[in-house]
Amino acid sequence: MQELNVALATVGALILVLGLLSRPLDRSWLSPPLVAFLLGILLSPHGLGWLNPSAWGNVDTLLEETTRLTLGISLMGIALRLPPNFPRRHWQSLFLLLAIGMPAMFLISALLAHWTLGLPWLIAMLVGASVCATDPVLASSIVTGSLAKESLPESFRHLLSSESGANDGLAYPLVLLPILLLTAPTGSAWMDWFVTVWLWEVGMGIVVGVLLGWVSGRALEWAEAKEHLDQPSFLSITLALTVLVLGVGKLLGTDSILAVFAAGLAFDQVVGGKERSEEDNVQEAVNLFFTLPVFVLFGLIAPWSEWMALGWSGIVLALLVMLLRRLPVIWALRPWLPPVREKRIALVMGWFGPVGVSALFYAVMIARRTENDTAWVVGSLIVAVSIIVHGVTAAPFAKRYRRQAAQVPT
Repeated sequence: MQELNVALATVGALILVLGLLSRPLDRSWLSPPLVAFLLGILLSPHGLGWLNPSAWGNVDTLLEETTRLTLGISLMGIALRLPPNFPRRHWQSLFLLLAIGMPAMFLISALLAHWTLGLPWLIAMLVGASVCATDPVLASSIVTGSLAKESLPESFRHLLSSESGANDGLAYPLVLLPILLLTAPTGSAWMDWFVTVWLWEVGMGIVVGVLLGWVSGRALEWAEAKEHLDQPSFLSITLALTVLVLGVGKLLGTDSILAVFAAGLAFDQVVGGKERSEEDNVQEAVNLFFTLPVFVLFGLIAPWSEWMALGWSGIVLALLVMLLRRLPVIWALRPWLPPVREKRIALVMGWFGPVGVSALFYAVMIARRTENDTAWVVGSLIVAVSIIVHGVTAAPFAKRYRRQAAQVPT
């Protein structure tokens, strides 16, 4: 019970301080996820020893479910932040990023893991799949806030948000492919991948999400028209929808992460979520209260001894993934991506593809399904490096882009 109170006091104090200092932190090199991660390390058994998650039960299950809930809440916030017509207007850019960009990032990351660590190809594919998606939680910390709105083009911010929202759920088939090849006969593995994963888990996940989002939107309109809402709170309604979709999607055996994003988009089309969420500061509340605790938890359970066992090869791999996983892909696709066709913003888009909560979720899931923790050890190290590197560079890069854009003659 004492550790529970320490955890509650820690999270409460963290959110309170970051909320009171949100503007100066937004313009500094110290991002909120980085602060939360460092706080977790400080309180962990490797630091002050005030909190020990291993005494709370199964740490893997705790992290998997915490990351799943965090991803769901973040994806709902992203779906409601987007202009309703943005996915339709820029469907070609999103298609290229998801159908070509993400598989390319998967293969590049797998090749780097195979080359630097000497991992067997299927194990390297597990690592590549776990880190190929652009994390929506860290991406939201980059594209939201006053500095990002003042410095970065709106079309870029919406494109990065859309990509990070969709590719988290669509990374699921890439994760399942090496898992099935490792755990099932080759012939049945490919059949399961096409039929079970793509048609049912992904396809039905989208259908379930769209249906629940549309019905919930219509229900909200009906309740408002009948004046049944005494003290309406858009935040509470969207949180309830998120939890509903996560639960129903999981019970039906579908990709519940993708289902939440689909539900958010459908809900937004019905009720105009962007305007409502801006009125209630939904995104700010989500970023502060619901996403930071997972970074504290990650700091508490970071596998330091396993990271040390990787040696310098692990650090080299993480840095190479930061440099080569995304930047060359975005640069190559730049001519066909109108929002980032200009060179300077293409470099920003190529650099800011953070690896975060989604990688932790998939890495823990891989370890559970394969009983091989390589993806967890390597993937979590890459996440830690991404939290530091992208957290430290977000504000300086945004300021630098604004200065350079101001110098261009109009």
